[in-house]
Parts: sequence; structure tokens; C-alpha cells
Amino acid sequence: MLARAPPRPCSTGGDAVAGSKESTRPWTPVGGVGLAKGAARCPGPRAGVRLVAASAPGRRATTTVVAAATGESRTAGPGPGPEAASAEAANGSSSVVAGREDPSMHATYLDRNPGISTLLTSTVGKSTNILWHDCPIGQNERQNLLNQKGCVVWITGLSGSGKSTLACALSRELHIRGHLTYVLDGDNLRHGLNRDLSFKAEDRAENIRRVGEVAKLFADAGLICIASLISPYRSDRSACRSLLPKSSFIEVFLNAPLEVCEARDPKGLYKLARAGKIKGFTGIDDPYEPPSDCEIVIQCKVGDCPSPKSMADQVVSYLETNGFLHD
Repeated sequence: MLARAPPRPCSTGGDAVAGSKESTRPWTPVGGVGLAKGAARCPGPRAGVRLVAASAPGRRATTTVVAAATGESRTAGPGPGPEAASAEAANGSSSVVAGREDPSMHATYLDRNPGISTLLTSTVGKSTNILWHDCPIGQNERQNLLNQKGCVVWITGLSGSGKSTLACALSRELHIRGHLTYVLDGDNLRHGLNRDLSFKAEDRAENIRRVGEVAKLFADAGLICIASLISPYRSDRSACRSLLPKSSFIEVFLNAPLEVCEARDPKGLYKLARAGKIKGFTGIDDPYEPPSDCEIVIQCKVGDCPSPKSMADQVVSYLETNGFLHD
């Protein structure tokens, strides 16, 4: 058996950038993109493309990415000013410049180099220098493949009102009709995604925010996402609604009175709350804010509650009428 040849070491250029260390670690280029002068280099499928990086202290934290006219873009850490980039262009190479530069500096670079476009990265929350990437296969293509329209069916109501029961019944009815769904159940998510959250007000808000973001992804994937959570506060539910086109967020209020839910008490939580062993329990010592403008209200009265299938059929009828279920 032939021995495998060891990888060829890369060479380092001279005149390394101040503060950097030369590397002799083997390196395989991706798409023929090399490194800054002084960094490790290996020959790749294409030559003449280099990434220039240096710091620019004192600039505001907006990262500008200058992409070559070939349509390719690469991002990097703090980069040089347009003068260094122009020097690269003068050498006949396609350069990608990324740095914390004043936009006016890059405007000068773009004036000198026609055919170059500018992309600005974002700072979102604690994440900096991030760039949204679109793919050629989008929501429309996925929806056509699944023969349905992605949406979020958000079921809200008191503990014990039957939210999980309705969610599973709805998922079953849609599955029978050949539609793809996924259920995001509040208790189930606290076994994994939200296991680090308590039931304090700030954690409950974060719990709903996370579920809203995940539900948005499922809807974008073309699925009918069914979220069943108490979600007691209107502001939190409204924040989730704002993540999607309004018509794609379908709020279902399972309007079961407290006495019905407390009589059911499937997990024994009302009994514990009444005994003072659970604090901040919705409906007992913490408020529930019913929806003021939800799409569907399912009424449950003492001694007169609809069956799970009839509740599910009510939601399916809404989805059919509003074009979420294609023929």
C-alpha cells in the first residue's frame, strides 16, 4: 500500500503586517483566495485574489465590505483604508476590503474603481459584523414544493384550557390532508431550547421571544407551525406577530374560563398555586391578557366545550378560506 504524501508546507511572504505573526501551518485556499502580504500562502486554483487586513483605530463600528465586480464577496476583520485597496487593484488583483472605515473613505475608493459595489454589515444586539446572505431557493420555492403556504398558528389561553390538545388535533387533521406541520409546545420547549429560563416575568418574555423566532423560521421553511403557549401578555404576542407578515400570524384564543381550567387541572398546578406553593401562576396571582383582535376565538363554557376535532376543524376552515392550504 502506498504511503500518503505529507502536505506541502506553505510559504510566508516578507513584510508582515505590524503585530501579526508569520505562519508556516499548511493552508489550503478556498476558491483561490489568498491572504494579506506577510501571511501564509499556497498556490490555489486561481491566482491574483488577496484579502487585505489591517486595523483602523478610531473609526465607528460600521463594517464596509467592498466586493469585486466578479460578483464574489469575502468578509474579513478590520481592514485597511482605500489607499491600500487601490494599490492592490493597481497590481491587477481582485481585492476584498473589509474594515471599520468611514463610509466616505470607501466612497473615494469606489470612485477610483468603477464596477465595484458596497455591502454594509450589521450590528444586531451583541452580534457585530454580520451580513445577511440570501439563497436562490426561498420561501416561495419551498411553499410550492410543499403545496401550502407557511404560517404560524399561535394558540394562547390559560393553563388547562386545552392548547396542547388542540395543537395535536390540528396537526393530525392537516397531516391527514397531506400538509406538513410542526408543533412548538411550551412545555416541550422548556425541556431543551428554553431549559435555562424560569417563570419570572423577564424569562417568560424571553421564552416567548425565542419561540416566536423559531416559529418564524418554520413558516419561512413553508411549514404550518403550530405554537401552543399560555403567552399571557399581549405585548409579547404582538412582538411575535410583528416578526411575520400580518396575514401569516394566526392567533387562536382558546377562551376557557378559569373555573373550567381549574376543574381540569391536568398537572395539579392550580392546586399548588392556591396553596401558595407556586408563585406568579397565570390566572391566580399573575394576570392573563386575552387577545383583543385575534383571528380565531374558540369558546369553551362550563359544561359545553367543543371536542378537539371540532376545534381543529374550525382552524382548518380558516386556513382553507385564507389560502394557506393549496389544492
